[in-house]
Amino acid sequence: MSRAFDAIVIGGGQAGPALAGRLAAAGQSVAIVERKFVGGTCVNTGCMPTKTLVASARAAHVARRAADYGVVLSGPVAVDMRRVAARAHKVTLDARGGLETWIGGMAGCSLIRGQAAFVGPHEIEVNGERLTAPRIFINVGGRAAVPDFPGVGEVPHLDNTTILNLEVPPRHLVVVGGSYIGLEFAQMYRRFGAQVTVVEKGPRLVGREDEDVSAAIREILDGEGISVRTDAECIRFKPHADGVEVGVHCNSGDPTVVGSHVLLAVGRRPNTDDLGLDAAGIATNARGYITVDDQLRTSVEGVWALGDCNGKGAFTHTAWNDYEIVAANLLDGDPRRVSDRIDAYALYIDPPLGRCGLTETQARAAGKTVRIGTRPMTRVGRATERGETQGFIKVVVDADTDLLLGAAILGIEGDEAIHTLLDTMAAKQPYTTLQRTMHIHPTVSELIPTVLGDLK
Repeated sequence: MSRAFDAIVIGGGQAGPALAGRLAAAGQSVAIVERKFVGGTCVNTGCMPTKTLVASARAAHVARRAADYGVVLSGPVAVDMRRVAARAHKVTLDARGGLETWIGGMAGCSLIRGQAAFVGPHEIEVNGERLTAPRIFINVGGRAAVPDFPGVGEVPHLDNTTILNLEVPPRHLVVVGGSYIGLEFAQMYRRFGAQVTVVEKGPRLVGREDEDVSAAIREILDGEGISVRTDAECIRFKPHADGVEVGVHCNSGDPTVVGSHVLLAVGRRPNTDDLGLDAAGIATNARGYITVDDQLRTSVEGVWALGDCNGKGAFTHTAWNDYEIVAANLLDGDPRRVSDRIDAYALYIDPPLGRCGLTETQARAAGKTVRIGTRPMTRVGRATERGETQGFIKVVVDADTDLLLGAAILGIEGDEAIHTLLDTMAAKQPYTTLQRTMHIHPTVSELIPTVLGDLK
């Protein structure tokens, strides 16, 4: 049995349904194949549920600081983890339901449930049925990687998906991995009442960032009572009467830490190992990511890869931009490219880190002569008024061209204020354009022109 379509989208994550909608609106017959939940990581196990948890954790944190604002609470602040988890689950279900309704209303689009596997360059099999199309779009996302640490298979452990099912805060959560996902969960569960230890193999947290940013992030976490163990060269696991014993260091400090729960947050891997890519001749790299060109075309003509599975980005916004690039090229006659976009992302600890472009370290390594502007959040009116003065603003400018190279805003509303700099970079305007623009007071963004007026 076989069915023919004009296009097949494998995976119902961020890029897939939107692209299917554009293709269907153009009069094409489209099949979306999804083996589990539409919405992908963002809706089901990523942005939406985790940022809902972050919001609950922040509410608890602010409530505990109520006296700082002159607000009197009667009794200690408590967290009902079941209600917290239920709230996050509802956000996911509402978003997933809305997306399913939207897909169901697309004329010319069929949602097919099941595991897809290629049997040829333009033919897949789902539930024993063959589907063919001249254009196939792979949007299968990724999942948490399980590192090959000694003993990891002998102990229970959580990942970013299974930790969402907790309805009681852990007594002691050991987070293995001191980067973006790990630190968000570390802070939120500390605020939910757990003892938390972060174990990082490298010399500092979020090693991708500049050293001053990493140091400030660690200071924030230290201030909330989170224990951090870096240079953890002897990570290993074994069962313990109180949970799991985690080996940390072979030479200094306490060699082990015992946690009631362990969260593994040491990277992601693409969901490409069960797609039958070899049968289609679709090339991947050594890590399993599908090889694509600057317009997201794979090694097989008529097949594209979008989202986390192509290794070009690991965020909802990069997946969405992938959709925009493919749709622009195929439907709009607009030759957009991946290389045109500027790296931008956020770390959602509280306060958040907003980032765009190059770090200072990256800019210098690229041979740039740079000028740097910084300002502590203690000198930002919005931060002092809100009583949240941790972090700083940092801007990197090319001294030869006056173009912005990158920026970091670690502090209150940093994830929003960073877009002022990102948009100026996208417009290819010199920093002086932004410096001379009047901003609204009192905001975080209003201090960016001030920072740019004091470059060193």
